[in-house]
Amino acid sequence: MNICSICEDKKFEKRISITPEIVTKYTNLGLKVFLPENYGFHLGINDNKFKDSGANIISDENEIINNSDIMIQLGLLSDEKLSLMKENQTIIGVLNPYNNKDKIQALSNKKINTFSLELLPRITRAQSMDVLSSQANLAGYKAVIESFATFEKAIPMMMTAAGTIPAAKVLVIGAGVAGLQAIATAKRMGAIVFATDVRMASKEQVESLGGKFLMVDGSENLETEGGYAKEASEEFKIKQEELLSETLKKIDVVICTALIQGKKAPVIVKEQMINNMQAGSVIYDLAAIQGGNTALTKVDEIVEKNGVIIMGEKNILNKLPVSASSLYAKNVFNFVSNLYDKESNKININLEDEIISKTIIK
Repeated sequence: MNICSICEDKKFEKRISITPEIVTKYTNLGLKVFLPENYGFHLGINDNKFKDSGANIISDENEIINNSDIMIQLGLLSDEKLSLMKENQTIIGVLNPYNNKDKIQALSNKKINTFSLELLPRITRAQSMDVLSSQANLAGYKAVIESFATFEKAIPMMMTAAGTIPAAKVLVIGAGVAGLQAIATAKRMGAIVFATDVRMASKEQVESLGGKFLMVDGSENLETEGGYAKEASEEFKIKQEELLSETLKKIDVVICTALIQGKKAPVIVKEQMINNMQAGSVIYDLAAIQGGNTALTKVDEIVEKNGVIIMGEKNILNKLPVSASSLYAKNVFNFVSNLYDKESNKININLEDEIISKTIIK
C-alpha cells in the first residue's frame, strides 16, 4: 500500500505529517511512502534525508494523490486537491469535522475513509496516538514563553543590593494538557502560579505542579466521561466571574486555555475584568481560534486595552513546527499501525475497535 502526505499551505500551517524517522517506521511496516519535492525543506529537512529513510520523492502532487491508498495531513486539503481523491482511499488528520461538515460529507459520499484524530477516545490504548495532547503540551509551553517575552518585568523573584524584585503572578485558566504545561513552564521560570478549571480532578494535578488552585464555592464536577470539560451552569459562571474579577486585579500574566470540544470557546475574562487589571499585564489566549476566552481577543492581532496586552494566534505551533511535527508524525504512525493489517496488506476498519469507531466519520 502507498502512504503519502502533500504540502500544507505554509501561510497557515508549517508542520508536516511525516518525518524521516517515521518514513523508516512505515517502510518497516510494509508501506511505500510518497512525498512531494521540498516537503520538509522549510524545516531544514532536505529531500535526501527522506530518500535515505526510504521515501519516494515525486514532483507532481496530483500524481501522489492519485496513487495513494492512505493520505496523512494536518488539516483538510483544498477543494481542488480533495476532488482528486477516489473511492476506498483513506485520509487521516485533524479535520475539524464540526466546522467542515460539507467537505467531509462530500468525502463520505465518494466512499473515502475519513479519520479525524481529535475524536480519539481518551483511553489508555490511544494515548500514543493522542494528537490533541501532544500538540497542546507544546502550545501551553510556547504561550508562556511568548507572554513572558512581551511582559516588561522580570519573572522570578530577585534579591539584589538595590532591592528586591517580586516574582510575577501568573493565572492559568483551564488546566487541561495545555494548561498544566503552562503551569509547569511558568513555575520553572520562577513565577507564582494560580490556576482554575471547571473539572474537580484538576485541583490535585495543579497542586502537584506547584500551582495554587482557585476553586469556586460549591463547585460541581463539570467533566465529561471522556475527560473533557463541559459547559458550566449560569450559577457557576456567576461565581467564577466574581472569583476571577478579584484575582485578576493582582495578576501579571494570564494564559487562557479553556475549550469545549466542538463549540465556541467560553468567554471567561470579561471586558470589565480587563479594565480592572494592572497596566502592563499580558493575556495570551490559546482559545483565540475558537472565539477566545476573553471578550477582546482577536486572532493574530495584539489588542491593548488600558495598558493590558491581549494576544492570540491562529496557530501558535507554527512557532514550534519542528518539535510539533515530530510528535504529530509519531502519533499518526501509531494510529496507522493500529489501522493497517500487515498480513493482508489492507487497512482493517474494525468498528468494534473503539479507536477506529470513534475517529471514522460517516
